[in-house]
Amino acid sequence: MFDTLSDRLSTAFKNLRGKGKLTDADIDATAREIRVALLEADVALPVVREFIAAVKERAAGAEVRGGLNPAQQVIKIVNEELVNILGGETRELRMAKRPPTVIMLAGLQGAGKTTLAGKLAKWLKETKHQTPMLVAADLQRPNAVTQLQVVGDRAGVPVFAPEAGNGVGDPVDVARRAMDEARTKQHSVVIVDTAGRLGVDEVLMKQAADIRDAVSPDEILFVVDAMIGQDAVTTAQAFLDGVGFDGVVLSKLDGDARGGAALSIAQVTGRQVMFASNGEKLEDFDVFHPDRMASRILGMGDVMSLIESAERSFDAEEAAKTAAKLQKKGGKDFTLDDFLAQMQSVRKMGPLTKIFGMLPGANQFKDQLENFDEREIDRIEAVIHSMTPAERNDPNIINGSRRARIAKGSGTEVSTVSGLVERFFEARKMMSAMASGKGMPGMPGMPGMPGMGAGGRKAKQQQKKGKKRGSGNPAKRANQGNQQPQAPQPGQLPAAFGGQDGGDFELPDDLKKMLGGN
Repeated sequence: MFDTLSDRLSTAFKNLRGKGKLTDADIDATAREIRVALLEADVALPVVREFIAAVKERAAGAEVRGGLNPAQQVIKIVNEELVNILGGETRELRMAKRPPTVIMLAGLQGAGKTTLAGKLAKWLKETKHQTPMLVAADLQRPNAVTQLQVVGDRAGVPVFAPEAGNGVGDPVDVARRAMDEARTKQHSVVIVDTAGRLGVDEVLMKQAADIRDAVSPDEILFVVDAMIGQDAVTTAQAFLDGVGFDGVVLSKLDGDARGGAALSIAQVTGRQVMFASNGEKLEDFDVFHPDRMASRILGMGDVMSLIESAERSFDAEEAAKTAAKLQKKGGKDFTLDDFLAQMQSVRKMGPLTKIFGMLPGANQFKDQLENFDEREIDRIEAVIHSMTPAERNDPNIINGSRRARIAKGSGTEVSTVSGLVERFFEARKMMSAMASGKGMPGMPGMPGMPGMGAGGRKAKQQQKKGKKRGSGNPAKRANQGNQQPQAPQPGQLPAAFGGQDGGDFELPDDLKKMLGGN
């Protein structure tokens, strides 16, 4: 959603590189480019004016004039101001002192309230260890009650739906009865899904206000479609005046709209964005961190969210066993079964394009990410599943006839099987080097992403440089001896991401230290 804004801001900062000192003309030119970038992103005009004024005032101060690197200082200022307009610090849900905690969802029809109710319930159940209950108080939209029941079933959360809906029933009475049900069944959280309209009107506001008065919610969350641009701010202000709300949830952040709502709504309404929904799956739901979002917009990645996602997806005990295998015998105990298990764990974190997008400097290989085909991972799984247990345990025995059989069984080509085995050996060596404390390894080549296949452009470059390649037959190559590939230096990305023979991209200093660099 923020690709265009990120590209424009990067262009604005490029003009400052190499300058030993900022002049007033430099500051004015940079501020002008940032202003245009924000306006093109559909950020509200009052927010843009306030943002630019703050940046210019700070950039003209001694903190930049006395800095050794003016460009870095300006980026730091812009980052801090972005955090401010996004709401400052992360805000947690207020939980009632005496359960149940009541959360009411409000917003226009089509904003994604019903799906969001299931996502929020699943998040509360799995991360906060609560016992939520969903309440079907949207009795206006056709099949809204049925949709909530389906979502609740997928989330593993009960749904209170005494009325069939479709224009029949009193939503205020349903909400009131839901409170008695929650106390009887001892649910710790009640999430009330309310009706919306195509636009703000008196009927919508009256019904929402009546439900609010009936259940006395601890939190009223305004759900807004992040793709509607300037209208998001107008609608939010109308709901704030008519019903009131405590926090904002941005839905459809995975869309290709300009994203100005996210940068405007907190500043205009004075209510923080608390959650973000960025996909159709119930797992596509995150706490909104203003500092992390600002970092993503500026192309600095979101390493903390990446780490948290990995911690949720990977089993600590299995990870320890895998690390032990990689540390012994040069990693030879690490089999294709382990490789498959690791790959499946990574997939639990979400689409690989999303994972790579959290890396610092991801916008530099945006085109490669867009061209990546997630179905290639399914093909890899099919190839491995077509192997016998002995072949998965020792890929060195996979000769020509075995490759032909595996290719036929997985519906792929023989070259695909050979390439997978070759990439497995390379990946095992690299991961073994990292597990042994030899620095950050290169990332194994993944098919479908330009520049990352073992038999693609990189291989051709190696041939041009006169490097000898091993036999295509893994069994013969094992007898020839495996040569340890040269791993990138700590903090350096692999070729496909701009490192080694792919460019001069540098990781941020803080991340370098975390990866073992100087």
